[in-house]
Amino acid sequence: MANFFESKNPVLNEDKLRKSSIDKGIAMDQSGPITMRNEEAMTVNGAVNKTFLLFGLMMITTTFSWMMPSNFLLIVGAVGGLILALTGAFKPQWSATVAPGYALFEGLFLGTISYMYANAFYPGIVIQAIGLTMGTLVMMLLIYKSGLIKVTGKFKTGVLMATGAIMLMYVVSFIGSFLGFNIPYLHDNGPIGIGISVVIIGVAALNLLIDFDLFEKGEQHQAPKYMEWFAGMALLITLVWLYIEFLRLLSKLNRD
Repeated sequence: MANFFESKNPVLNEDKLRKSSIDKGIAMDQSGPITMRNEEAMTVNGAVNKTFLLFGLMMITTTFSWMMPSNFLLIVGAVGGLILALTGAFKPQWSATVAPGYALFEGLFLGTISYMYANAFYPGIVIQAIGLTMGTLVMMLLIYKSGLIKVTGKFKTGVLMATGAIMLMYVVSFIGSFLGFNIPYLHDNGPIGIGISVVIIGVAALNLLIDFDLFEKGEQHQAPKYMEWFAGMALLITLVWLYIEFLRLLSKLNRD
């Protein structure tokens, strides 16, 4: 499973990222290779700017779906976002088109699901989940910058496998909801159910370290400019997942 993802996704395979760099297009003169112009390569600042732009696009449709929530928008946003996220993972060169589309679709899902949680529990649950998500983002960025956790190949593979297991569990749970069975404790609000949510949040937080590493490695290896969009989308996907998991945890803590 790890080899499958590593062969396709530059987030998880530094060799893949290096091979996709603009070194392929390096010009030559009598003295040797000439480095391509900076504007043709990915930069951390460029990726950060793209991330903010994607976040802004997502907030437009999030606001719309919050004001006009419906199951239709929820399904369209979830399915459209999933398709584009998978497309971007396997076709990073399409990221300049795929990433904005993902942000718009994901906003439809996010606004609707946030409204549903606020209506089912209490309005403040959304603000709390946002605060916890942003707090986790800052904390993990500090951990990454401090070097407390090294983002190595083995670390990426381990986080990938844990993330894949969680996604598989959610898929089985979703299918089970139609067939009449549930995964034990996954949706419970008891100590085990809460513990499962905490573990999932921990795995989601570790994915942030991989996202930060992509920003830096992309610049170091002079990855193509489109990788700025790819990196921004990768970070946005992780933040959305983290936010949803915090909503789930807070809802469990506030059930009778």
